[in-house]
Amino acid sequence: MTAISDAPPTQGVKYAGSKLRLLPHILALVRKTGAKTVLDGFSGTTRVSQALAGIGCRVISNDIAVWSKTFASCYLLNRKRRETYAGLIAHLNALQPKDGWFTEHYGGPASGGGAKKPWQLHNTRKLDAIRERIDDLCLSPVEEAVAVTSLILALDRVDNTLGHFVSYLKDWSPRSFKPLHLEAPLVSANHAAHEVFCGDVFDVAGADADLAYYDPPYGSNNEKMPPSRVRYAAYYHPWTTVCLNDRPELFGKAMRRKDTSDTVAPSVFEEFRRDESSGRFVALEAVGELLRRTRARWILLSYGSGGRATADELERVVGENGVLADRIAVDSRRNVMAQMKWTNDWARDAAAPNREFLFLIKKRGAVKP
Repeated sequence: MTAISDAPPTQGVKYAGSKLRLLPHILALVRKTGAKTVLDGFSGTTRVSQALAGIGCRVISNDIAVWSKTFASCYLLNRKRRETYAGLIAHLNALQPKDGWFTEHYGGPASGGGAKKPWQLHNTRKLDAIRERIDDLCLSPVEEAVAVTSLILALDRVDNTLGHFVSYLKDWSPRSFKPLHLEAPLVSANHAAHEVFCGDVFDVAGADADLAYYDPPYGSNNEKMPPSRVRYAAYYHPWTTVCLNDRPELFGKAMRRKDTSDTVAPSVFEEFRRDESSGRFVALEAVGELLRRTRARWILLSYGSGGRATADELERVVGENGVLADRIAVDSRRNVMAQMKWTNDWARDAAAPNREFLFLIKKRGAVKP
């Protein structure tokens, strides 16, 4: 059995796919391989990338989400001490609130009434002032990433959601009444040769790394789920807009970015149907293709029991591409979205047990470290 050790501190927003509880297990398996350079192919909030950097690994972080690239640039590419940013953060906190695009679309009055919103007006007005000033300051790319990350972390602490932005709470959450206040992210003056990418995971699968860690957004195993559904890209659409500050076209009650609509922003790993020719789940076929394209000698694959395939089916895919060196199953509490019963027809049973699996795979032909 792999020994479990503590994980270094990390930061992130509320996230359905968070691996915070799994970090000690992930790090223990990485240490078992002796890997020095790790590809984090679906980095999300970058907690795994941050933890890997914290134990001395060189990290290649990738995710298709713009906000993930911002987080990765903040935590992996920064070369300055955290204290260096005190003046910038204080300046942003001292700005006078103003009405702007974010207030128009995402702010609601504390007294209630009208459409449900993700933030109260007093905080979106601060958001409008701060985001505008960040653009005006002509910061370096890393400095901007630090400032925007600080802003997103602060917004996450005062939101009116259950952890995603597909719908908002009917009554204001207690935290939404708190004032928006930025703090410098927990960055350090690291000088490791980390790399940050924002693109399709298949484009980075050939990266020169000792180990690749993959946590794809697996398709649901719910047979009754309707064909049109919200994609991962839509769960956190405001973070994309905060990063880009591009005032996108919006739609729906949740005021989602039009470029995150179900037909525009799907992932092959979220596809819950079977391939007509092979009879296998499309998402599972994509996992197999990713394993085949991966250059690293070791692959660490995350999988939740709420996904499309069973653990046994994943093990068969693993066997086609390498040797299963270790497998860990961890009981975990369901994320809050899985507890929501949207309809009585196709909602999953929230009482069913939920488990997270970690598969450590040694690629065939790899030299033992």
